[in-house]
Amino acid sequence: MILMKKRILFVEDDAPLRTTVGDRLRGEGYAVDTAVDGEDGFGKATSSVYDLIILDVILPYRSGFDLCRDLRQEAIATPILFLTARHQTLDKVIGFKLGADDYVTKPFEATELLIRVEALLRRVPRHSGQGMYDFGSIRVDLRHGEVTRDGRPISLSGREFQLLRYFIEHPGVTVSRAELLESIWGYSSGAATRTVDTHVARLRQKLNENSRQSEFIATVPGAGYKFLGSSGN
Repeated sequence: MILMKKRILFVEDDAPLRTTVGDRLRGEGYAVDTAVDGEDGFGKATSSVYDLIILDVILPYRSGFDLCRDLRQEAIATPILFLTARHQTLDKVIGFKLGADDYVTKPFEATELLIRVEALLRRVPRHSGQGMYDFGSIRVDLRHGEVTRDGRPISLSGREFQLLRYFIEHPGVTVSRAELLESIWGYSSGAATRTVDTHVARLRQKLNENSRQSEFIATVPGAGYKFLGSSGN
């Protein structure tokens, strides 16, 4: 059995750092593509499939924050790791709210970066080498960010796709609103918001042919939500 190398896109305008980090990742067995600015990064991230995207925040033409937001709006659910000299808490909060998965501050030890990379790659569903899931008439392609019903595309927002991905990765498990807020939006568990309920309602409506039925996502009174299962291909 031949194992495919995990593919990483590294978007960094500093040439020496781009070379150093890229070489270190390749030395660890990853297949690495690089981009020199936000526009270059967006083009590569939307035209090819990656297992992880590493972004600098301060980039020419399109910042890392803007790039992260734009990729999530394109329903690209690939894990995103911010790599930046910024260290203020507000910057981290902004990054997580835009859909980032982790954050490493410069200067950093190569070992720390590699640990974060490995941790994020372990989150990628292992049920299928292609990340393809079927439930009812719905098919979800996690790697390409595509959802269809009977072969016809379903348009989800970036956040809705992230929510669906989280449910798929936790089939049959009751997931609390606090867990969803923290894992997907980066909010603290004490945040008072109906954000989760609103997004779940929209996701149900788009997935279900009959929007009055919650056939795929069940409400567990007083506890949260439960995804009723899917099968990986």
